[in-house]
Amino acid sequence: MRTLNPFFSTQLAGEMPKLPAQRAVEAAQGAELSALGHFGTEVRLAREGRKLKQKHVADGTGYSVAYVSKVENGVILPSNTFAERLDVVLGTGGLFVRLRRRLEETETPTWFVPYLKLEPRAARILDWSVHCLIGVLQTEDYARAILRAGNPAEPPEIVESMVKARMRRRRDAFAATPRPQLWSVIHEACLRTVVGGPAVMGAQLRHLLDVATSPGIDVQVLPLTAGGEAAHTPAFTILTFADGTPDTLWTDGPLGGRLSQAQAYVRSTRDINERLRASALPPRDSVDMIRKIAEELE
Repeated sequence: MRTLNPFFSTQLAGEMPKLPAQRAVEAAQGAELSALGHFGTEVRLAREGRKLKQKHVADGTGYSVAYVSKVENGVILPSNTFAERLDVVLGTGGLFVRLRRRLEETETPTWFVPYLKLEPRAARILDWSVHCLIGVLQTEDYARAILRAGNPAEPPEIVESMVKARMRRRRDAFAATPRPQLWSVIHEACLRTVVGGPAVMGAQLRHLLDVATSPGIDVQVLPLTAGGEAAHTPAFTILTFADGTPDTLWTDGPLGGRLSQAQAYVRSTRDINERLRASALPPRDSVDMIRKIAEELE
């Protein structure tokens, strides 16, 4: 059995000590869940008060029964269009449009909300991408293909809402002044995995070339020939701040991500990031590799 970095082994064992900052983040997550749960409860009470089935609401709004069920159970954030049609079907006079406006985040998983609030405030974003590119570097078509593959049971309208949220994230991440500096180390496997077909992947690589030559953004490729350097390290992102906010670590998982401000784990992962950068190709050579792979696809 391979030995994991201490951060990742404690994550899996659920033994990570919770610092005050982390408890505050988890409280924010709970608040977001409560907001979604409240919206869903109001939908269910209004529907049942009129003695309607979920199918009636689904038919009247043009959404699926599965979508209505997920809204009522607080699993997903309803779209603005759904809220508008819901008010018509239930005759609630704009109630659900108003409730929808109170939800700060849109079309975003609740577990990702705390990270999204921190990302635009970061002074630096240090990223390690293993299987796919970080969201702020993705094109719309690439994001759509990734999200569709990761959510195969979801109806198209839910996937499209996720795509819109990701594109909004890409825009907002670099809208701040001063703009965060991004240093992304990308495993070559990310570049050679043909997401969405050759045309989509080719356009994604061309976008990455444009980004890689932009001020304040550094891109390095860790080649497959680097071997074991990347084999034991899951994807992660480190946010550093200029306003006194503790450095923050984000790790991805199959059922969602995890945010940590436990500085021992952040420092340990930053050491890993530095070793990955040292093993990766220099930025100029990385750009040449990205261009070569793009040309191969085209």
